[in-house]
Amino acid sequence: MRRVVGVAEYHLRHYGVFAGVVLAGFGLAGCSSSLLPSMPSSVSSMFGSGTGNANASTTGMAALPPDVECPDVTVRQGASTLTSSADPAEPSATNLRYQVTIGTTARECRLQDGNMVAIKVGMEGRVILGPEGSAGNIDVPLRFAVVQEGIDPKVIVTKLDRVAVTVPPDSTNLLFTHVTEGLLFPMPKGNALDSYIVYIGFDPLSVQEQQKKKPAPKAARKRKP
Repeated sequence: MRRVVGVAEYHLRHYGVFAGVVLAGFGLAGCSSSLLPSMPSSVSSMFGSGTGNANASTTGMAALPPDVECPDVTVRQGASTLTSSADPAEPSATNLRYQVTIGTTARECRLQDGNMVAIKVGMEGRVILGPEGSAGNIDVPLRFAVVQEGIDPKVIVTKLDRVAVTVPPDSTNLLFTHVTEGLLFPMPKGNALDSYIVYIGFDPLSVQEQQKKKPAPKAARKRKP
C-alpha cells in the first residue's frame, strides 16, 4: 500500500469537479493490492489469476514485466458514499431515498502494443433504500482517475462511468458490480509506475455540470400551409 502525499491539495486546486465533494482529502480506505477473495465471481472472473497483472490472453496485449506492479486502487475518502434525499434542501434520515457505497475493489494491468498500460478496474457497490426510497433505476456516477503521486501530483487519465443500477420490487438492500476499461496511458520510464494510484469515487457534480452544458432542444419549425 502506497503512502498518499499531497493529492488533496492538488485536486482541490486543479480537479475541482471531482474534488468538490471532498472535505478531508484522500484516504487509504479500500486499497487493493491484488484481486481480493471477497470479490464476487461476476467481477473476479473478468480478471487474471489474482496477481493484479493480467496474462497475455488478448491480441496486442501482454503481461506487465515481472518487476513492475499494477497500481493500487484506492477509494477516495469523502467520495465513497452517494446519497439522495426527497428534500435535498434539508436531507435527513427520515427523507432519505437511497444510499450507495463502494465496497471491494480489484484491478488488472496489461501492456498494450508494447508501450501502453491498460488498467481494468472492478468494484462492488451496495444500494440501501431509505424511508422515501422505492424500486426503480438509480444513476450511479463513478469517477476513476489514475494519479502520479509526488511533490507535484499529476492526473494521468480520468474516466466517468454512469452506472444504471436497477432496484427490484421488495428489495431494500442490493449488491451490484461494475467493471471499467479504457484507463490507458504510456508506460512511464524507470520505476515511475510505482508512484501511480487509481482513485475511485462518486462524482455527482460532474453529471450536474454535463447537464448544464447540454444545449436546449431546438423548437420544431412550423411548416407553412
